[in-house]
Formats: sequence, structure tokens, C-alpha cells
Amino acid sequence: MDSRPEPPQPETARPVVLVVDDAPSSLGMLCDTLEDAGYTVLIARDGEAALQRLRLVVPDVILLDAMMPGMSGFETCRVLKADPALTHIPVIFMTGLSETAHVVEGFACGGVDYVVKPIRAPEVLARLHTHARNARITRLAREAVDVAGLGVLLVDAHGRIAWRSPQAERWLAACGPDGPGNVIAPAEAGTERVFQMPGPLAPQRLTLRSLGPAGMGETMWLLEVQRGDGSDGAASPSRLSAAALTPRETEVLSWLAKGKTNRDIGDILGVSPRTVNKHLEHIFEKLGVETRAAAAALASTQWGGD
Repeated sequence: MDSRPEPPQPETARPVVLVVDDAPSSLGMLCDTLEDAGYTVLIARDGEAALQRLRLVVPDVILLDAMMPGMSGFETCRVLKADPALTHIPVIFMTGLSETAHVVEGFACGGVDYVVKPIRAPEVLARLHTHARNARITRLAREAVDVAGLGVLLVDAHGRIAWRSPQAERWLAACGPDGPGNVIAPAEAGTERVFQMPGPLAPQRLTLRSLGPAGMGETMWLLEVQRGDGSDGAASPSRLSAAALTPRETEVLSWLAKGKTNRDIGDILGVSPRTVNKHLEHIFEKLGVETRAAAAALASTQWGGD
């Protein structure tokens, strides 16, 4: 039977841009240009409508009119940037105001750029492409620290959590009030702290291990979950450990288990999709599986993938 990897999945998703303007009819040419360039365009007439749309869909970038009746664009931006689920979305202000004070306010409330009305579609398109791409790279880099099922924390000099990876955020939330909370006392590299996590079948242990200083007065902590009853008995060799995957093959398999396409994995690791496909050939052979789904299921079972 043919054991070659399945071809990369087609990239069918179109990037989404939310245009917020109290006179969207004046932006007809811009919306047409964006549609022709491959974007899915959503429209909101004011700040409140924009926030309601954001409860249903998370766009890749937002074009936001600075001055609107009711909630201004600046206020709208402050509200969405206060939401952890939305703060990563790049906001580009559209404004007829070019005075320094308004430009400064736009950046101060979380905007990444601004364009001056009347809108020039080619310029907006170029800015959108750059900011959407940078936001995607940042998101992938943020997720990359969770490769192989580990989480990462950065703790400032006062013991406050300054940044947490997505995996670390999920595990800390799962600990509830018995977890470390938002403050972790400084500790030397190698120090470990253990917290209990409720599990579906048996309690789990969340281990935090200090990796020492990470610059700018911060300390890095590595998080790992020990599943099962937390006993120290030796476990039988797993199918993955017996496969003796290389570090790069382990990374590729980790991202495969997270549902990433060959193209996404290539972007994260800085290699071509063809190279990712080659790694998958070796992974499938070592694991004795024939499909992406089988390899991903095996990895998720062993690593407890989310």
C-alpha cells in the first residue's frame, strides 16, 4: 500500500478584513479592490456594531474610521485591545485628521498604522498586506513556543507573569485557585514547583521549572504536565520514543498534531513545504503509519495535544 504522505491541504481560507466606517458607501472602490485582492470584507457602520461583529468572527486586520458618531474609532480600538482574544488584531486607522495629536492618539490606543482620507486603495492594500502578514508571523511565533506540548512563562522582577504562551495559559486556568495565580516568586535556574490539576480520569501535576534569567529583568519558566496519577514509577517505552525521531521530525510531528498544514509548518520552521513533506515521509515510516491523521492521533495521545 502506498505510504507516501498526503499532499498539502489547499489554502482555501481568505484573509478577513473588517472595515468600520459610518459612511461605508464612500469606500465602495476600496472594498472592491480588497475583494479582488483575495480578502473577505466585512462592514460595520459604527464602533458598537464592530464590537458585536467581533463576538462572531475574528478578522485578520481592521480598517477603522477614527471619527464616527457615538463611539469614536479611538475608543473602539481601546475596547478591543483590552480583550485578550482580540488584542493581536492589527488596527489601521482611516482618518481625515492628520494633526500630530490625532496621529499620536491613534498609536497610543493600539493602532499600528493610519491612512488619510480620501483613501487611495493601492496604498491601503499594501499596508493591509504587510500588517496582516506580520500579525500572522507573530501569532505563529507565539504558538511555536508550545511545540512538543510544553508551555512557557516570562516572570518580571516582581514575580508577576509578564507573558504566557497559549499552552501555559490553558494549564494555569485549569489549575484554578490552587494554581500559582499571577505571581511566581523568583527562583534560581533548575528550581521546580508543582501544582495539582484536575483531570478527566485522575489528577495531573503541573510542573514549573525555572530556566533562569531571560533578559530585561525577567525569568523564564518551562511548564509541563505529567498525566495519570502522578506516580514516579517507570513508564513503558512509548511508540514515539521507540521511533527515535530526530529533533526536527519531532517539531514537524508536534505541529501536525496541532492541525497545521505543510505550508504553516514550513513558515514556522523556516523551511519549504516540500521539505516538510520529506520529513513526514520519514516520520510515517518510523511510526509505521500511512496517513497524517494516524500520525497526528498517535502524537496527540502520547503528548496530550490540545
